[in-house]
Amino acid sequence: MKSAFSAFLLAASLTGCATSWVVDSDVKSFSSIGTVAPGASYRFDRLPSQQADGARQESLEAMAGAALDKVGLRRDDARPQYTAQIGARVTAGLSPWADPWLYNGPWGYGYGGYGNYGRRWYGGGWYGGPMFAPPANPWYEREVSIVLREAGSNRVVYETRARNDGPYTSSTAILPVMFQAALQGFPNPPQGERRVNIELPTAQARK
Repeated sequence: MKSAFSAFLLAASLTGCATSWVVDSDVKSFSSIGTVAPGASYRFDRLPSQQADGARQESLEAMAGAALDKVGLRRDDARPQYTAQIGARVTAGLSPWADPWLYNGPWGYGYGGYGNYGRRWYGGGWYGGPMFAPPANPWYEREVSIVLREAGSNRVVYETRARNDGPYTSSTAILPVMFQAALQGFPNPPQGERRVNIELPTAQARK
């Protein structure tokens, strides 16, 4: 997704010219849910690892919940028709447009060899996990996922993922948009991977 368009937006933001940014997510969805009655109910289902970090998971569920509301689903923990399992991942590395001589040259920082600025930096990369000072010219790779199951049978009826990468630091602004992109076309999304573009104000993305 490291396109010339993204490079243009990055340059524009650095010069103060850009007022909005298009969050371009690559989305792939699988559905056997058929028709969904308006106001169908769901509850969130947490994995053991997600239960261990309740504050982080509540933040992600608020983001995903807003996107689920947009497609007509209603949270009801007491009488759900579906369960929703969500996930989010954020990793950080060096921008593809950073000076390779500076970071990979004889006096560089060893990015290519997983040095200080390598992709193992960022404490495992999970949103809300350990964070350290980002390198100059950072680049962020993000992915969100939603899996819906029938509450009675536990059968998976909807699975979707959205991926995005770019220079903006604010996962709290970008991840909600990615959850929205992941549900584009619900309950009968197009087949195959597709690009979903949603505009986000640049000032919001850089908070």
